[in-house]
Amino acid sequence: MIGRLRLWSGYVLLAYVTTHLLNHALGLVSLRVLEAGRHWFVFVWQSLPGQTILYGSLLLHLSLAFWALFRRRTLMLSRWEWTQLGLGALIIPFGALHVVGTRIAHDYFGVQSGYPWVLGSLVVGTWLGIVRQFGLVLLVWIHACIGIHFAWRLKPWYRTWLPFLYAVALLVPAAGLGGAAIALRDFAELAQRPGFLRSVFEQAHAPGAAGAASLHAISNTLMGVAIVLLLACLVARPLRDFWERRAGAVVLAYGDRRTASAPTGLSILEMSRIAGIPHASVCGGRGRCSTCRVRIRGPDRALLPPASPEEQKVLARVGAPDDVRLACQLRPPPGRYRITLLLPASAGPVEAYRRQPQAHGGERYVAILFADMRGFTSISEGRLPYDVVFILNRYFRATGQAVQAAGGRIDKFIGDGVMAIFGLDAEPQAACRQALDAARRMAVALDDLNEALSGDLDQPLRIGIGLHAGSAIVGEMGFERTSSLTAIGDTVNTASRLEALTKDFDVELVVSQDLLDRAGMDLPTAARHDVEIRGRQGKLTVCAMTHATDLTSLSS
Repeated sequence: MIGRLRLWSGYVLLAYVTTHLLNHALGLVSLRVLEAGRHWFVFVWQSLPGQTILYGSLLLHLSLAFWALFRRRTLMLSRWEWTQLGLGALIIPFGALHVVGTRIAHDYFGVQSGYPWVLGSLVVGTWLGIVRQFGLVLLVWIHACIGIHFAWRLKPWYRTWLPFLYAVALLVPAAGLGGAAIALRDFAELAQRPGFLRSVFEQAHAPGAAGAASLHAISNTLMGVAIVLLLACLVARPLRDFWERRAGAVVLAYGDRRTASAPTGLSILEMSRIAGIPHASVCGGRGRCSTCRVRIRGPDRALLPPASPEEQKVLARVGAPDDVRLACQLRPPPGRYRITLLLPASAGPVEAYRRQPQAHGGERYVAILFADMRGFTSISEGRLPYDVVFILNRYFRATGQAVQAAGGRIDKFIGDGVMAIFGLDAEPQAACRQALDAARRMAVALDDLNEALSGDLDQPLRIGIGLHAGSAIVGEMGFERTSSLTAIGDTVNTASRLEALTKDFDVELVVSQDLLDRAGMDLPTAARHDVEIRGRQGKLTVCAMTHATDLTSLSS
């Protein structure tokens, strides 16, 4: 909840800054248009609702920033996090005098804080004031863009809209700074006229020397308060740690003889970072991406606090089981826990939005299809590599489209073979019928492909298909970015053996009777065989079909 409040208050401040910069951009036209545009800006942000939302968001954002600094258990941050934190800290000294010289000067000294007053102050001031004014724009904008990137980078639409957002991130400050620079140049030229600046400051009700000194004193006071709050956060951190050590220690066992021990109050992600254990965290520990998720077990697992509604929402998005938690959100009480990192440290935004509930591993009834091209070695002999790759890609596209059209999932391509899974999101009967439909579609697609390549092939392409169904272990397996959702077990091995039997029976399809029974199908014209499968006890009844195209269409 705190994170969302900080984010939405940041959105309000960004809206204010964006409209302010767009107002500055009118300086590219003329000083008159610049000041005219300011009336609309003032109408929105200096109205009672506008001021309430703006100042409330500013105070909330600053307060939550200090709270986040105090609450953070470690300052081991990424480069981007340090950059955002540093820019945010610099906004106060750069922006205090500007806020005081406009808003407070208007409310308490009656100054007409329009563009003439601000530009006149810059003209009569030193170059340091100009650097502070223009530098403030860059500090605020870059700080906001980093925050927006971390908040939106996990959204499915973000990558599509990134070029447009990048253009906006460049054009808005460029136009704003360009307009302000042109306006300052034009105003400086007008200031060369005798009595011009005096007239401007009189119309703006500029404060005298005493008033100016008061404004500078207020600015210095605000910066002093910010420094005191910052120091108070830093001093309170070790005091908090000392108090929490009295409650006991949290011991995490990561496997491979790696352990981490720390006082209560730290999140699992913070403990990993302190211990130097690589741990994925795309969102930087904000509880948005799920890449830091861990499986947590151990004798004291029952002591863990329940997940917050925000954490439950993220875990539900990736279909996490009960023993999986977000490492950045879980702060375990004193005890001993066994931790299993579920994603590699190099995991990116793609892994954050994986939605398959089976990714964490489990047993599921699935139908498995194996298909292999017959005699491709002889077909490829004497052909250029380009021709071989072309034929294979046409074959893979035809078979892949057939599997997807039937409702299955391509698991992998192995040489000139294909493995597909059915039933990840379907009931057993539907999964078996989908597998049969996929076999028929693959045979039809191969006939079409042979006709299309008839002028290039000396002999038509032929395939052998094996189908079997049963329980298998389904989960995301592999290493780093080669991980994928797959299935292993006896069912998979049996389907592979049935595909090999198509050579022995000289047929296009061999399907187990188990799959046919579960699908509620009967193949009266198919030859039946009781075969022995290596690695299985007893014989398995299978049906062999010369042409898979003879299967009745099972499309639903």
